[in-house]
Amino acid sequence: MLTLEKFEEAAEKVKEVTLNTNLVYSEFFSAQTGNKVYLKPENMQYTGAYKVRGAYYKISTLSEEEREKGLITASAGNHAQGVAYAAKIYGIKATVVMPTTTPLMKVNRTKNYGADVVLYGDVYDEACAYAMELAGENGYTFVHPFDDLDVATGQGSIAMEIIKELPTVDYILVPVGGGGLATGVSALAKLLNPNIKVIGVEPAEANCLQQSIKAGEVVTLPSANTIADGTAVKTPGKLLFPYLKENLDDVITIADDELIGVFLDMVENHKMVVENSGLLSVAALKHLGVTGKKIVSILSGGNMDVITMSSVVRLGLIERGRVFTVSVLLPDKPGELVRVAQVIADNQGNVIKLDHNQFVSTNRNAAVELRVTMEAFGHEHKQQIVKALEDHGFRPKLVKTSF
Repeated sequence: MLTLEKFEEAAEKVKEVTLNTNLVYSEFFSAQTGNKVYLKPENMQYTGAYKVRGAYYKISTLSEEEREKGLITASAGNHAQGVAYAAKIYGIKATVVMPTTTPLMKVNRTKNYGADVVLYGDVYDEACAYAMELAGENGYTFVHPFDDLDVATGQGSIAMEIIKELPTVDYILVPVGGGGLATGVSALAKLLNPNIKVIGVEPAEANCLQQSIKAGEVVTLPSANTIADGTAVKTPGKLLFPYLKENLDDVITIADDELIGVFLDMVENHKMVVENSGLLSVAALKHLGVTGKKIVSILSGGNMDVITMSSVVRLGLIERGRVFTVSVLLPDKPGELVRVAQVIADNQGNVIKLDHNQFVSTNRNAAVELRVTMEAFGHEHKQQIVKALEDHGFRPKLVKTSF
């Protein structure tokens, strides 16, 4: 059972390994939604995510015999680091099975905390099955990343901190992968104040909890294909499912495209790097359909590798019309490039890349192609630049680009 006594015990225990992640009031998201929006920045934890809470509390409940056997777990990254770090503090050997698709940064950080890392499977579920197999073969103590009531109790310490800091909170938005965080937060929130609404948020392509609630039983998705890799789970926790059904007020799903824009908003307005899974609870703000409420969005983690980050930034700039490419056909004679550049400059476009292709036609005098990638202030400004080029007779065509 998830009891208030256990939650209080866990909240005190995790203080030994967690940093203070005081709520951050967001003027930007508050203005966007008509609510008072606060962010719970668990991306600022020492391990880069909330997962250390559940891992550390779980290990504290194990017997000496269970610890001496060594620990094993499976994770897409954040739980891996939480277990590795907690095991290091306790002086315990830890093995972590991670999907082969796990970003290199998460793999290396897990190793740096002292754990042995095994890469297996394309998604978490496959890695988890292999970890359980290894546990049976070697006698390791398996620490489940979410489907464990002690782990969920440790994660619930977040709700204790939120409600102590903001007793009048109306909504708490929680990212959902397997459901450990959502279980702990929703159960404790309802114990402390049944009027608080707790909303789970899943990727649209990995909505295993939403589908399970709809079916009335735990179901397994055929795939979990999402950029929110930390929540790419095909099956929610079986032990947790009854608690999730009882305590969550709703489950919202978010398309990957929405996360890309929210990443830009978070970096530009709050100067914080939050991984795609952690942004689910922020993207959900626009889907609540309420105003005048006090809402806390839990930023569950910030472990995003630089390559993924650069890709998300590029896509976000393109989607918002802040970077775009046009193609124009020009006669191959001096001065044409200058004419195009002048029109762009007169309309405050900023050129960042040029590609001049003389071989687009066998008749160079008839046409050469000029592709211009430039910065704009958004879609309206982008259309202004395109129209100006049209007005000067250049017949621009928008080109898809990743710049």
